[in-house]
Amino acid sequence: MVKTLHPRNYNDVYYIGDYFRRGNAVLMNLTSLANDEARRVVDFAAGLVLGRGGDIDRIDTKVFLLRPSGVDRGDG
Repeated sequence: MVKTLHPRNYNDVYYIGDYFRRGNAVLMNLTSLANDEARRVVDFAAGLVLGRGGDIDRIDTKVFLLRPSGVDRGDG
């Protein structure tokens, strides 16, 4: 399952972490955030992914896919 999230502010990183720790891939769409706040969310996500042994992929400008360990991209 891929959970798509559109954080409104940095406080929404709680939901990113919660879904990711449950083993779900998370698609973060940060397009509604200012650049500095989006950077903070990406920094959080990068630390989360590194600490949990997953991967992070940039899909588009301000759109990122977080994949827990064992979940591949599925692009063949």
